[in-house]
Amino acid sequence: MPDEISALLLGSPTASRHKGQELKLKNGTVRIAKTGSWRLTSTQREPEDLEAQIFEILNQLTQDLTVWEYLSNRYQPDLFCGIFMAGRNDGLALSAKALLALGQRGISLDLDIYDPTR
Repeated sequence: MPDEISALLLGSPTASRHKGQELKLKNGTVRIAKTGSWRLTSTQREPEDLEAQIFEILNQLTQDLTVWEYLSNRYQPDLFCGIFMAGRNDGLALSAKALLALGQRGISLDLDIYDPTR
């Protein structure tokens, strides 16, 4: 699966695995991957710039929306983001352009938001 996705997206993942692949954990235990995955990581930025990170990732991959439609019908593409807030009442905004780019590709946005006071 990862090789097929790389060929379709015209890009290489930061990390990938095949369903059934043996994964060696840090403690030395081995487990079997229940699913395959294809992951691409962006450059960390401080202060945060999620919009730039979204386009950093998308600009490395095919712009052909028919390829994205094919992939989103077969798999579950998502953009996972860990958001570390500077304060309890901090905010984050994305432009319509970024949201449209994700939507056109069938990519869901998954935000894990961390409160610095906890």
